[in-house]
Amino acid sequence: MTWLQRYRVRHYVAHSIWILPVLGMAAGLAAVPLLHAAEQALGCESTVNVDAARAVIGTLASSMFTFIVFVCSALLVAVQLASAQLTPRIIAVFFKSPGIQWILTIFVFIFTFSLAVLARIGDSVPALTTRLAAYSCLVCLGLFLYLIDRVGKALRPSGALRAVGVLGRRVIENVYPRRLSDASTSPHETPAVLNGEPAGTVTSLREGAILAFDIRGLVAMARRADCVIELVPQVGDFVAIGDPLFRVYGIGDSLSTDALRQSVAVGQERTLEQDPALALRVIVDIASKGLSPAINDPTTAVLAIDQIHHLLRNIGGRHLDDERVYDEAGRVRLVYRTPAWEDFVQLAVTEIRHFGGESIQIARRLRAMLENLIETLPAARAAPLRRELSLLERSTERFFQEPEDRAAAEISDFQGVGGKCGPGPQSA
Repeated sequence: MTWLQRYRVRHYVAHSIWILPVLGMAAGLAAVPLLHAAEQALGCESTVNVDAARAVIGTLASSMFTFIVFVCSALLVAVQLASAQLTPRIIAVFFKSPGIQWILTIFVFIFTFSLAVLARIGDSVPALTTRLAAYSCLVCLGLFLYLIDRVGKALRPSGALRAVGVLGRRVIENVYPRRLSDASTSPHETPAVLNGEPAGTVTSLREGAILAFDIRGLVAMARRADCVIELVPQVGDFVAIGDPLFRVYGIGDSLSTDALRQSVAVGQERTLEQDPALALRVIVDIASKGLSPAINDPTTAVLAIDQIHHLLRNIGGRHLDDERVYDEAGRVRLVYRTPAWEDFVQLAVTEIRHFGGESIQIARRLRAMLENLIETLPAARAAPLRRELSLLERSTERFFQEPEDRAAAEISDFQGVGGKCGPGPQSA
């Protein structure tokens, strides 16, 4: 199985909500014969009337089916409404939640278990399985109440932003594992071969966004062919059929174009697996929607800036990849594009500053974030932050004509409006 095939299987399983419930259905069918065999070995039989047991279990099974349909329909409607208010890209984050999948799996398991128990009620009533099928409905009721609480919290702006922020920090740590405090271990060879003409170009046979690529596999192929492979698009870029996918420098005669194409995953929309900029993109989209005239909810944008602040501090304290991957001998084998620190800062700040330019709350929260990052991050990260701070000051001068409003907008406030104003203690 190639890397691309393994990736597709892993990606499909991780993003499919139906696989675990189907496995729960199989587990329910398998559990009843095992428990029934144990009942027969122990001689357990219930004194409950057969017709009464059949009626109760049949009613519970039919009710469970209606219950599952209702829960799934309600979830779909709730997620659609939340995505309209926040951003459509939040749908994938919500349905990937393992808690939601496991709760649906338990519901399907209990429904299947009840049906299987009903089929085994004959001249006598199995004591253990019948009681389990009956009392499991109480479990479903408790899980349903928990699901309402979980979904209600997850679909609020604060819950959705926190979920994206957690996923973003996770992918940042995976893509950029080395902190700035760690010594650089990469050699500093400059491949002169990249200055020449490529020996060959491999084009894309599919259209879509670049989701991920096999770094180790590409390095191994380049080492065997004694060449340098350049991945032309960046993770997250859209490629059309016929666009350059790879450029090969050096000899590279033994390289297989099919093997190269099998080292890149192209899909319908971007994913977070190797794309840390996507987390910022989703959070900025939520903030932009909150700042739109139709919604006019700057407090949601302030909650988004809280998560952006955390992500930028995490990114700014790490070694961003130098876009070159070396083999064991220290020779460059793979070259690819990654976002620079300036790209992350621009993505995180520009649109929010533009859409929220007339909001005192946004101006104050952005200023607090930029000043705090300038103070806490290494000096090498300060230039883009100072540039954004200068643009924010000019935006404040342009949008707030009254001196009092301008003075209020030029205060750093981590709450936007309502937090501590100024460095000293406030008077009562």
